[in-house]
Amino acid sequence: MVLTMIRDIAAHVGKEVKLGGWLYNKRSSGKIQFLQIRDGSGFIQGVLVKSQVSPEVWENANRLTQESSLYVRGTVRQDDRAPSGYELDVTDIEIIQVADEYPIALKEHGVEFLMDHRHLWIRSPRQQAILRIRAEIIRAIQDYLNRNGFTLVDPPILTPSSCEGTTTLFHTKYFDEDAYLTQSGQLYMEAAAMALGRVYSFGPTFRAEKSKTRRHLIEFWMIEPEMAFVDHEGNMKIQEELVSHVVQHVLNHCRQELETIGRDIAPLERVKPPFPRITYDEAVELLNKEGFEFEWGEDFGAPHETKIAESFDRPVFITHYPTEIKAFYMKPDPNRPEVVLGADLIAPEGYGEIIGGSQRIDDPQLLEQRFQEHKLPREAYQWYMDLRKYGTVPHSGFGLGLERTVAWICGLDHVRETIPFPRMLNRLYP
Repeated sequence: MVLTMIRDIAAHVGKEVKLGGWLYNKRSSGKIQFLQIRDGSGFIQGVLVKSQVSPEVWENANRLTQESSLYVRGTVRQDDRAPSGYELDVTDIEIIQVADEYPIALKEHGVEFLMDHRHLWIRSPRQQAILRIRAEIIRAIQDYLNRNGFTLVDPPILTPSSCEGTTTLFHTKYFDEDAYLTQSGQLYMEAAAMALGRVYSFGPTFRAEKSKTRRHLIEFWMIEPEMAFVDHEGNMKIQEELVSHVVQHVLNHCRQELETIGRDIAPLERVKPPFPRITYDEAVELLNKEGFEFEWGEDFGAPHETKIAESFDRPVFITHYPTEIKAFYMKPDPNRPEVVLGADLIAPEGYGEIIGGSQRIDDPQLLEQRFQEHKLPREAYQWYMDLRKYGTVPHSGFGLGLERTVAWICGLDHVRETIPFPRMLNRLYP
């Protein structure tokens, strides 16, 4: 008999099926055993009646421990009281393995214990739901970009230099040369945009920041689109369309998962364009009115972003940051060079920045000036300078942090639950 997946069980009501799975939980009322079975695609309750099966099958059920693996046969029955809407009247059990005593019992455990057992923790319903939502977010991002003329391009992970001129880089040796793990594929995406027009990368990035906040990971995934012939305003329009598409996709395809993790979806239902926009100047004024002692020229921290976001019912763009606190490649506003044509997109509900973007400098002389001001090694960036020598055009781009986006959409307390195996300041295991 061909294996059936639990997610497809509705198509087999009244029929006998065979499932392969693991025992999540078990309870008994003496002559009836209730087996909670999962197979990776979903959960279903198997009902085993002692008088209706052989002694061998009944004993096999008795032997099962949490996370034991098995094949089970039975007839699918619709039951509106069941969480999935269906149950399985079990007729046969074939044990693959009786599992050892499972470390993660069905009770509360401390975070560090769960993180030490992350390879097992991801089997739980909540963690499965989060990872499914993550997968749908990725699907929605790629769907939007692919349908809007973007080409996926893969930048290198090993690079000879920093993208943003910072010191938060992981150093390694590349034979006899120094190399670094990438902190962004953006510069390479700019080169690709000059060839293909609209491009995006999707891959891991690394920041050697000694941060322990709930928003930070050492290794995380970024989606980085770059677009030729798109200005600052056009850049923000694409960002809000993308984010809105992703949120609505999750609402349409992940209702059960959102319910499993207890996410209030009302705030998500409001995420539709256009998003509000405020300037950095206006944000500073807002913060000072709210009792923060904040000076023009400082960068916003988590408390500042949270306070700003409280004034809006959906993500908000903060535009025109001071040039001095932004990356060397961001284009200054021609009408006010002390600020850049860039924006950060701040998620509501205290989740902070999920996108940073800007129009890029396209003037060769100005970029040369920036190189000197930031003391960047010319030899490592000569190829990047070439992009302004051979057909420079106005262009823009942005980077969307996947894990922060997942944390916001899922309503999670910490980004550690947004990625299968998080890498944090003091965690490289498992």
